[in-house]
Amino acid sequence: MNTIFPKLTVVGAGPGDPDLITLKAINAIKAANVILYDALINEQLLEYATPDTELIFVGKRKGCYRYQQEQINEIIVERAKKYGHVVRLKGGDPFIFGRGAEEIDYVQEFGLETAMVPGISSSIAVPAYQGIPLTKRGASESFWVITGTTKSHKISNDIALAAKSTATVVILMGMGKLEEIVTIFSAENKQNLPVAIIQEGTTPREKSGFGTIGTILEIVEERKLSSPAIIVIGEVVKQRANLTSIYKELELESLAS
Repeated sequence: MNTIFPKLTVVGAGPGDPDLITLKAINAIKAANVILYDALINEQLLEYATPDTELIFVGKRKGCYRYQQEQINEIIVERAKKYGHVVRLKGGDPFIFGRGAEEIDYVQEFGLETAMVPGISSSIAVPAYQGIPLTKRGASESFWVITGTTKSHKISNDIALAAKSTATVVILMGMGKLEEIVTIFSAENKQNLPVAIIQEGTTPREKSGFGTIGTILEIVEERKLSSPAIIVIGEVVKQRANLTSIYKELELESLAS
C-alpha cells in the first residue's frame, strides 16, 4: 500500500500566453495527482499533466463563481489527504491578488506540506507586451499595483493615494470601477494623463484602447472593452516602445519551426 503524503503546491500560471510559464511550474503540474485550476489560466498548460491526474475546474470570473473560496479550501485538503500532491493553478502570480497565501494558511492547519511557485504577473507582463515600461527615466520612478475592487466590493482607497503621485498606476479588476477611477484622477486635475486599457493581454484575443483620463470612458465604449482587463495610468503609456517588428520576427520563427 502506497503511503500518501498530502501536499499543496500553489503555482502561478502566468498572464495567459502558455509560453510565459516557468520550468518549475511545469514540473509541478507534471508531478500533480490533482490540479485545481482557475478560469483565467490557459488550459493548454493542463497538457503537461499526466493522464491519470484529476483536473478540477474551480474557475472564478466576475459575477460567476463555480466554487466559493471556502469550498476550494476544503477540496484541496480532502483531495490531498486522499491522493497526495494537489496543485492549485492560478493565473498570473498567486501572491498578487490571487489568494494563494490564504489557501496556504488554511491547509497548513491540516498538516499539509506546502510550496509556492511564483508566476509572471499580468500587472507587469501585459503592459510589457504592449511596449509599456512601468518605469522609465524621466517619466516614472515607481509603480503601484492596486486592486480596483476590494473584498467589500468597493473601490480601493489606495487609488486616491496613487492619483496624487507621479508613479505609474496599474489597476487590476478595475473595469467595474472605471468611472470612479476617472473621477478620482480628474479631481487631481489629471484629465490629460495617458491611460491604456488592455483586455485579455498576452493572448490571441487581446484588445486594447489608449487615451487619457478625460477620454478613456468614450474609448472603452467605442472599443467595447470589458473584463478581464488591466488599466495602466501614467506618462509611460505615451512612451510605448514599438514592438511590431519583434512580434513579426517571432511569428516567422514560429512558422518556420
